[in-house]
Amino acid sequence: MAKPPISAAARIIGERVREFRCQAGLNQEQLAEAAGVHWTFVSQVERGLRNINLHNLLKFADGLGVNPAKLVDGLRPPPDPD
Repeated sequence: MAKPPISAAARIIGERVREFRCQAGLNQEQLAEAAGVHWTFVSQVERGLRNINLHNLLKFADGLGVNPAKLVDGLRPPPDPD
């Protein structure tokens, strides 16, 4: 059984990374090389399983050739746990 995304924001960032990667004609390994990360990390981000930090967000945007704002535009932080 597949793990669910850690949050709605992580899921959306992952969807956007996948969308831009596909638009660029890159596979996960090619994006990983361009971004300087491991391909398994790309996979985990795309599935919303990782909480991507600022530096990795910038690496992904650079590897994708997009403005980092395109990956996070309109996202809200997850609610605080009760």
